[in-house]
Amino acid sequence: MKELLVSIVKGLVDNKDAIEVTVDEKNEEGVVVYHLHVDENDMGRVIGKQGRIAKAIRTIMRAAAAKNDEKVQVDIE
Repeated sequence: MKELLVSIVKGLVDNKDAIEVTVDEKNEEGVVVYHLHVDENDMGRVIGKQGRIAKAIRTIMRAAAAKNDEKVQVDIE
């Protein structure tokens, strides 16, 4: 799942070396939280107008996680 998130974001940003993903363990609700860090200059590209790209990234991640009977959350920081 982490590799999927990184591969999606690599296509959006200019500074690919600044992509960093940290993963938390499952919380009490069984949700795995992925914290995505990108360069400050690329933040707008990852979020998109009115958050459309960020919403699409979260939808793809949830769909991929559903195949594995998992729940995920993506935080963009």
